[in-house]
Amino acid sequence: MTRTICFITTTRADWGLLRPLAELLRHRGHTIRIIASNMHLDLAFGATASEIESDGFAIDFAVPLPGGDSAADRAAAMGICTTGIARALESIVPDAVVALGDRYEMLGAVSAAALMHIPVVHIAGGEISEGAADDSFRHAITKLSSLHLTATADYRKRVIQLGEHPDTVFDTGALGVQNLLSLRCMSREELQNDIGMSLSGDIAVVTYHPATLDTGADHATRTADMLKALDRFPELKLVITYPNNDTGGASAIPLLTEYAGNNPGRVALIPSLGATRYLSMLKIAALVIGNSSSGIVEVPSAGIPTVDIGIRQRGRTAADSVIHCNPDTDSIAHAIEKALSPAFREKAKNTSNPYSKSDTTATMAAAIEKFLENPPTLKRFHDLP
Repeated sequence: MTRTICFITTTRADWGLLRPLAELLRHRGHTIRIIASNMHLDLAFGATASEIESDGFAIDFAVPLPGGDSAADRAAAMGICTTGIARALESIVPDAVVALGDRYEMLGAVSAAALMHIPVVHIAGGEISEGAADDSFRHAITKLSSLHLTATADYRKRVIQLGEHPDTVFDTGALGVQNLLSLRCMSREELQNDIGMSLSGDIAVVTYHPATLDTGADHATRTADMLKALDRFPELKLVITYPNNDTGGASAIPLLTEYAGNNPGRVALIPSLGATRYLSMLKIAALVIGNSSSGIVEVPSAGIPTVDIGIRQRGRTAADSVIHCNPDTDSIAHAIEKALSPAFREKAKNTSNPYSKSDTTATMAAAIEKFLENPPTLKRFHDLP
């Protein structure tokens, strides 16, 4: 029996992960509806809704959110997201909603679905990121969801600890790893022409988001410290993407813009690479620097080191190719130096990625289809023995 499945996507990152799953479910005859919100609709962050459409999907509803860079602004945006998503779901009447991750606006979206008795399929629950408010949002989304597709066995165990029945929790691996391994990537020449900068020599892909629970310094200060560390490696070419629009993210963009302007031919600053350019860049990069979850989840499968800065990803399972460091200039520089050493590069080439499993997308699709044969009308808390 075919179903109507609604994918809610709010960032450049989550659609790149969700797209293959949406494609497979559509190929199997299901009706796929798309609600796009937040950064997808924001010109400052690349207006990436166009990427959804270029992938062959219509956006059924767009839910724009207000700007602002404070915690109160984010709280207000979450409320507006809940209202907008509710109206969209009221029109679509899907059999299930698919939600990925842990962001504040996704909590608002999933809250709307739960109030409307629409089953939620949650991807990437059970993970830990102690340095971000997202950590609490993720666990809250878990409790509002009925089917759970986790990236590792440990994360599956944690979702069950939260009271979810084991029969509803599946260890599928991470979508991004399969995307990296299966996507047709752009060549170095294509990337150079697209970005407008030579990509010869060693390249670092840099994405540094606000760690929203970091009380030691604001994100602009943290970004300035990172840029000082990057200055110590003048031969290293940098492809830098914007931080996301969490609290404090906007404050870093002028610093990044100035830095790129002062380093023509060495630094390319891009609001959003999108999935194809980003994964293609990993194929030719020497390392990844910053605090994006991608550095933990996908990058090890590219066989290159990750320099993970600060507390944002603290608590996540990580491969041996990930170097964790404090957010001060000296610590970041030391970690980059280690990552670029021949010995560590060789180690990264041979690392095992705990997020990698075969046929992740097909496993997820099968779990969703089985779930929708008889979706639950009532959730009970599962007590551990």
